[in-house]
This record gives sequence, C-alpha cells and structure tokens, in this order.
Amino acid sequence: MLKIKSLYIILAVLVIAAISCSKFDEINTNPNKPTQVSSAMLATNMILDITRNDISSQKGFMQPFLLGKYVTWGEGQEDNQYNKFGRTDFDRLTLLRNIPSMIAFAQTEETKTSYAGLGHFISAWQFFYTTMQVGDIPYTEAVKGESDGVIKPKYDLQKTVFLGILNELDSADLLFSQGADFDGDPVYGGSTDNWRRLTNSFQLYVLMNLYKKTNDADLKVIERFKNIVATRPLLRSSDDNFQLVYNATAGQNYPWSDVPSGSNPNVKSNYLMVSSTLIDSLKAFQDRRLFYYANPSPVQISNGKSVSDWSAYIGAEPSNSFPDLQTMRVSRNYSDVNSRYVNLVNTEPVKMFSYSDQQFILAEAAVRGWINDQPAQEYYAEGIMAAMHFVAAYTPDEADYTHNVLLDDAYIQAYPASAPVVLSGNTEHQISQIITQKYLANFLHSSNYTAWYEHRRTGYPAFKLNSTTNLNLPSSQFPLRWLYPSNELSYNTENLNEALERQYGGNDNVNEVMWILKD
Repeated sequence: MLKIKSLYIILAVLVIAAISCSKFDEINTNPNKPTQVSSAMLATNMILDITRNDISSQKGFMQPFLLGKYVTWGEGQEDNQYNKFGRTDFDRLTLLRNIPSMIAFAQTEETKTSYAGLGHFISAWQFFYTTMQVGDIPYTEAVKGESDGVIKPKYDLQKTVFLGILNELDSADLLFSQGADFDGDPVYGGSTDNWRRLTNSFQLYVLMNLYKKTNDADLKVIERFKNIVATRPLLRSSDDNFQLVYNATAGQNYPWSDVPSGSNPNVKSNYLMVSSTLIDSLKAFQDRRLFYYANPSPVQISNGKSVSDWSAYIGAEPSNSFPDLQTMRVSRNYSDVNSRYVNLVNTEPVKMFSYSDQQFILAEAAVRGWINDQPAQEYYAEGIMAAMHFVAAYTPDEADYTHNVLLDDAYIQAYPASAPVVLSGNTEHQISQIITQKYLANFLHSSNYTAWYEHRRTGYPAFKLNSTTNLNLPSSQFPLRWLYPSNELSYNTENLNEALERQYGGNDNVNEVMWILKD
C-alpha cells in the first residue's frame, strides 16, 4: 500500500509539473513571433536582404552616391567621396545558407521549382556583387560549412565565378518558366513571369561587364547575349522594375525622408550638396530633371533669380578639398537635393535594376555590334524616356518639387533626339553618351555602387581626379578594387594567399587589376 501511495504521489507531481511547464511555455510564447519556418518566410527575408538591406537608410543610403560622385558630404571627410577603399566583407554570401531550406519546405512541386529558381537568382546576384569588389572569391566551395563541413573554402578564378553566375541565371530562367507563382515575394507578388524577365535582363548586365572577354570560347559572351535578346522574355516597362516601394509605415519610409520631422538628423544638418558632376551635365543637356533632382541655391534666389532659372542651381565639385567644400556649405551657395526626397515618406521606389538600365545595356550592345535587331538610338531613347517618365510619375505637381518646370510628354519625347543628346560620332563617343545618360537616370538609384562600376569599366562619366585631395595611393589614379575581408586573412589564410599570388603577385592592393578589367 505504501508503494502504491508513493507511486500516486510521484504521478501527481509529474502531472503538476507538466501542467506548470505547459502554462510557462504558453505565457512565454510570443504570439507575434513565428515558431515555424516556411518557404515564403525565407523567400521574404532573402528578397528584402538584397533590396532593403543593400539600400540602407539615412547616411548609409548616400554612401554609394558619394563614391559615384552624385553628392558631397559636409559632416566630415568621407572615404568614398575621396576614393579611399578599405576592406570589404563576404557577408552577402551567408544569406545563401537559407536557399536549401527554402526549397525543401515548399508545399508543391510547382512552387518548389519556383523557389529553386529564386535560389539560383539570389545566388547569382550575391556572387556577382561580391566578385565585382575584389576579384577571385570562394564559389564552388562557398557556404558549405553546414552541409559539407568546408570551413575554409578555396578561391575560384573570377572566370569560374562568372561562368557559374551565368549558368545559375540560365537555370533560374528555366525553373521560373516551369514553376508556379509563389508566396513571400514583396517585390513582384510571386510572379514567376516577372522574376524570369528580371533574371534574363540581369544576365545581360552581367554579360556587358564581360565585354573585354568576347573572345573567350567558354564564356561565349556575344552568343549568350544574342540568344537572350532573341529568345527570352525581358523587362517590358518600368512596371517591371526590380525596386523597393516605400510607404508611411514606420520603418518603411523612403531612406532620406525626414518624416516625422527630426527622424533623419542628417537632413536637418544640411550635410548634403548635389555635385557639379550631376548638375553641370543636366545643364549642358538642358535636362529638366535638374529641377526634380535638386533645389536651387538659396543665395541665388536671394539675389533675385527664379526657381526655374538654370543658373540658380549650383553644384559642388566632389574632388575639392574638404575645407573648401565646408566654406561653400557655410555660404549656402549650393544646391541641396529636391525637397521631395525629404518631405515625402514614399517619394519614389528605389530601383535596384530597372527597365531603363536594360535599354541602355541593349543600346551599348547595338553600338558594339553584338545585336542588330534595331538601331542603338531606339534602345537609347527608350531608356531615357522610361527614366524621365519614372521621375515625372513619382513627383507631385507642386512648385516645391518641380520648380515650375514640367517634365511633360512633349518634352520627354523630343529630348532623346535633341542635340547634343542624340547618339552621334564614333563608337567610343556613343558609348560615352549611353553611360552618361544611364548615370543621369540613376540618381539615388542602383545602390550597389553601379555608377562607380560603370566608370571603372568605361571611364564614363569622367570623374575629376584631383591628386591633392585623392586619398588613394598613388594619388594620381582611382582605386580599382576593395581589399579582401579581414576575417579571411585570419581564418582562411592559405586559400586567400594562393588567390592573391595568382591574381596580383601576392599584393592585396586597391590598385591591382582584376581579371574582368584586363583585355
């Protein structure tokens, strides 16, 4: 009897403990935090990682545009503005560990196919922007620490990386063509058609960055380019842009917005000045986007000029010394960014890759003789008009934002054929015109250092090199690459040293020429 009573007591204690644990778990479970992971959730996180996280906010938002010479910064001497490169990181690649789980958790075979396509696209995107910074990187053994126990991946040749990127984009196109629309997509609403178009258009961009490798029998740059243009769906209009749309929800405001007032201290401090690189080009072309991108100098307005006077807009030369730019800033005789970027929480989506980008790539391909389905001028004109219509569509028709100068349809239609905008002269001159217009179209867009990569690739637009302020060494040239990550130096030393030796004679130097830049 004593044993039975003891058993009852033990069981009663266990039951009470179980109930208590159940109540404790219930009380301490956050109802707003998901306890299960799904393909849709992983897709959302990864898509936002390559859009929202890359775009950044507040001061970080402006860093790519400092390097691209769109703006200058007055808080302190910024490395990007003065061409000083340090060490980068490979943080982009850690995201790729989620791809197998995203595919595995899919509920149907059709959506599994689509998530696999998305995985290939994101992988290609992340590897592309990583190799563009440094040259050779881990690719075939990258992100295999959990699956294969590879914690010190070898570095692949940049050519191998680009071949892998191109093949992944081919796979993504095929899988999107076979899959079904999927959940968890904050950009295209899960439309496989949209993702397929983006995949193919982005591959054109990758191939254009290989324009010095057209004789490579493995890459088949021109053959691939022609085939994509002839047989695959591409972006059709700005409605297909790969872009992040902002709204009034807290945490989802435009990155430079100061709404509510005081939320962006960098705006209040007037650290920003629009560059002469941008403003002088807009003036030279009588490009009305000037009035939508910038505000007139308050000094010029005080002197009697109207807000619609071209001469009221004053740009700051990014290569001028920091003290000289500070003097200019204190004088207030300069143009700040248009007030819409500050006053509106959703002034415009930030484009990561756009229809106008695609059209400029096609125009360059036509000028280079890669395609001949239509004249380069037609692609070029369509790229310009799409970019202008985008600006007009997202700018309220108010004097504070248009300065009484309208980007109307008649002006937009006539602009591409006007002198000196219309394509003319030899191949090199036409390339310079195309890249310049691409530069003008991407003010505060394409935050992955696109403008700087285009300058590095083509020399356009021509950034002023001031040897007295240039922080690169030697000061007589622009840098060409970032340095490898410090943690690779510490934890993957042997493989990194091997990559440095075969690429750059063992020198991890910002002036070394990576493979894609060599003839």
